[in-house]
Amino acid sequence: YESNSDPWSKSQLEQWTCYSDVENLIIEDAYSKNESHLMMDNYYIDFKRKIQISKDNENNQRPINRVVRKTDKTRVREERFTFDPIAPKRPYGHEYGWVSPFILEVRKYLKLIPEQLPSKDDSLVPMIVEKAADGIIEEGKIIGRLCEAQKLAEKLKNEKDKGMKQVWICCAKLYSMECFLYKKLNEVMRLIGSDDHEQLWRSKVRTLGPFCLLLWDNPFQTKLTTEKTLYRVVKLTNEQIATYEEMAKNPNEYRSFQAFTSSSRNKDVGNNFPTTNVLFIMEIEFAFTVDIAPFSEYPHEEEELITPGVCFTVHRVEFDKSAKKHVIHLKLRHRFSRRDKHQFQKDLTQASGPEYNTRSGRITGDLLIDGVDLRDLLDDHFSGIALDDGDDLSYDRDGNRH
Repeated sequence: YESNSDPWSKSQLEQWTCYSDVENLIIEDAYSKNESHLMMDNYYIDFKRKIQISKDNENNQRPINRVVRKTDKTRVREERFTFDPIAPKRPYGHEYGWVSPFILEVRKYLKLIPEQLPSKDDSLVPMIVEKAADGIIEEGKIIGRLCEAQKLAEKLKNEKDKGMKQVWICCAKLYSMECFLYKKLNEVMRLIGSDDHEQLWRSKVRTLGPFCLLLWDNPFQTKLTTEKTLYRVVKLTNEQIATYEEMAKNPNEYRSFQAFTSSSRNKDVGNNFPTTNVLFIMEIEFAFTVDIAPFSEYPHEEEELITPGVCFTVHRVEFDKSAKKHVIHLKLRHRFSRRDKHQFQKDLTQASGPEYNTRSGRITGDLLIDGVDLRDLLDDHFSGIALDDGDDLSYDRDGNRH
């Protein structure tokens, strides 16, 4: 649609703006059915006259045009890669262990016992998909995006009887779209750890939680990502940058990202956003991330999603004079909290596969936690998991316990 201030002015240069990915799906579907009009949330479209008309003021009209979109391989979506992934009042989340508090609350809401996950039990999938679809519609209605929400829910429900793998692929595609869903989900999850906002994020467990669980429970991934470098740019205040500088003085101080965090494997991602002032260079030691580029309409972005709960330390902070940006080097890894330790002990007492030596506190067999074989994931980094009393469990590549 023509988006300049006066779309009918002969003196203004034409400015055309694409509809969101989901709006485009809805509009194209109606157009292909030869419908004359299409009602959306805040406007309706007259296909014969090729105009968009505001529902609030029928005199507010804009020309529309249907074109074949060519992917601009130089364009990266700014909001997706630059929004602040953490709570407004602090630059990072506290450390909560292997599984995000949001995911834990979702599992409680769905009344799932610890070993129950949709990736392990396809019979759970239709129920969770229905709740996810209903939640998306409810959230869309709240923010005036009901039509988009209904289309997202429709696409998700179409996959509900096809098994978790197909459902997860659908979730990855929906999340990668330029629409309200990824924005709203991360807006809520980044509040975890903020006392002022705890009631807010907990209130969204019912609506956004089921979709979050489906996206988080990736049935294709049983290995941790290792030895990969990711990039992300943001705009931070001087106070926030100073906090990272202080963390760099304490290399064993861990914090975490509690939202799904979009990053890129392309180191030049920061060149697209001159208004940002910080480039994160994130070196993954071992953590759960997922490459969603194959499911995206924007594969050139090389998007890698960092899953909720991944911890980091600040290696160093420097200023790049040529780029005019602070460069913050992070090291990412998954860590195990005391809560995780107790869960491991409980699972070991119930499992027949792993062998647990109560004297040495060592696992000598396979151990599945949330569908993931920890021995397969971590054998490259240490020879066993110590379950003796102590602080939170974490190991470096040499098997040293911190």
